[in-house]
Order: sequence, then structure tokens, then C-alpha cells
Amino acid sequence: MNTLRALLKTMRPRQWTKNGIIFAALVFDAKLLDLTYGLRTLAGFALFCLVSGVVYTINDLVDSKNDRLHPQKRHRPLASGELSPRVALLAAAGLACASLVAGFLLNGTFGSILLGYFLLQLSYSFLLKHIVLIDVMVIAAGFLLRVAAGAPLVEATISPWLYICTTLLSLFLGFSKRRGELVELQAEAENHRPILKLYNLYLLDQLIGMVTASTILAYALYTFSAPNLPGNHAMMLTIPFPIYGLFRYAYLIHAEGCTLAPDEVLLTDRASQINILLWGLTVLGIMYIGGGNI
Repeated sequence: MNTLRALLKTMRPRQWTKNGIIFAALVFDAKLLDLTYGLRTLAGFALFCLVSGVVYTINDLVDSKNDRLHPQKRHRPLASGELSPRVALLAAAGLACASLVAGFLLNGTFGSILLGYFLLQLSYSFLLKHIVLIDVMVIAAGFLLRVAAGAPLVEATISPWLYICTTLLSLFLGFSKRRGELVELQAEAENHRPILKLYNLYLLDQLIGMVTASTILAYALYTFSAPNLPGNHAMMLTIPFPIYGLFRYAYLIHAEGCTLAPDEVLLTDRASQINILLWGLTVLGIMYIGGGNI
């Protein structure tokens, strides 16, 4: 039982919320109320959770030495010795094979995207995370593949605007995570993650600023330009929510000294949680009561 608990902890279920972006195609193609498509997307979400859990396990196997130097990560099961590397490796291999086979059985295109995501994350764990800027771009590509994976499950064609907004927001997440690591670890940063020696706060603040402005602009243009939205441009009513969310995170890191990544802030900051909830309710109201779709 202790081994299973340690394995589950290593797979980081708290991080699985990131896979929720796979539901974008279901929601924005106005098929949320279709039970068949809903169940297929839910199954796809579960498979992405398993595969991402495998990736986290492999990443911890690779990084266990550096994690022992981190003030928080040294308590992870592999770094602390609570979980055997052999058990973790066998479990990861078994879950990866089962999840990928299930993905192809669910839908051929979905299975291909899931496989591509898995291979990309493996490349990140062993190589790409050591290449400056590329490391963050790979993180963004992972989110993009999650969005793309939802489309074949609901037989939808996703607007290019959704891909653009997803990419920009993911870059914001990635650069903000790097900034938080630099601030938290300070002189020990490169001992934990060697790539951090190639970043500095000025560079990251500049990149975050550019991505923030681009994300707001792209989202605003989407609300006016994406095809098949309500003709009265009601989606523009949702623009204040991403603006507040991005500004709120800037306030937390610069005024309150927060070092958490944006996705972790969403798990702890009540104002951000309320903002996301209100954005979601507004989108649903416009898409389903207003009768539009992407």
C-alpha cells in the first residue's frame, strides 16, 4: 500500500488538471451536451492523465539526484528513497504501453497525438530541457498537443485562434515557472536545474511581458474574428477575465514575492480561482445560451 501511495504521489495527480484543456474542443464546438462525445473526451482526458503521470515518473527518475538538492523536491518519493527506482520504472513502462494502446483503440488520430506527446516529453526529460528557450517552447507544445487531441474525439475542426492563444498562454506559464525557480532557489538554482544558469530575471521579465501582451491581443482578436461566434460579438465580454488573470499573477510575483508557477497559483489563490470560474460560466452562457460555436 505504501508503494502504491508513493507511486501515485510520483505521478503527481495535482498536475493532471493541466490535461483539462483537452475539453476545449468539446466546449467550443458546442458539443458539451452530447453524451457520446463527452464520454470519449473524458476517456481521452484519463489517458492523458496516465501518460503525463508516466512522464512525471520518468522525469523524477532522471532528476532524482538534483531533486535531493531542492528544498521541496527532496521530499519526493524517488528523491527521498520512499519509492524504488526499479518499481517506478516497471510501473511507468506498463502504464505507458497500456495507455498508448487504449489511445489508438479510442481513436487513431487521438492515439497518434498521444504518442507524439509522450515522445516529446521523453525528449524533454533527456535532452530538450537542457536547451535554453527550447525547454519552454516544448512545454508550450505539450499544451498545444492536448488541445489538438480533443478535436478528433468530437469530430471538430478547431479555430487557429485557439491554437495561438494556447501557445502564448503556455509560453507565459513556462517562462513564469522558470522565473519562480530562479527566485526561490537563488544561488542553488543551477545545481537543481542546470538550464537556469542561462536565464536571468531581467530576460524572463522581458519575455513574460511580451507574451502577456501578445496573449491579451490574441484573445481579444479571437473574440472578434473566430468564425461562427454569436453575431453580436458577445464573446468580447470575456476579455476582462484573461486580462485580470495575467495581471493578478504579475501582482503576486512582483508585489507579494510569490514563486509558484501559474498553474500552482490556480490551486491556492482564491481570486484566481473565482476569475477562472466566472470566465468559464460566461463562456458557457455565450456559447450555449447565445447559440454560437467556434
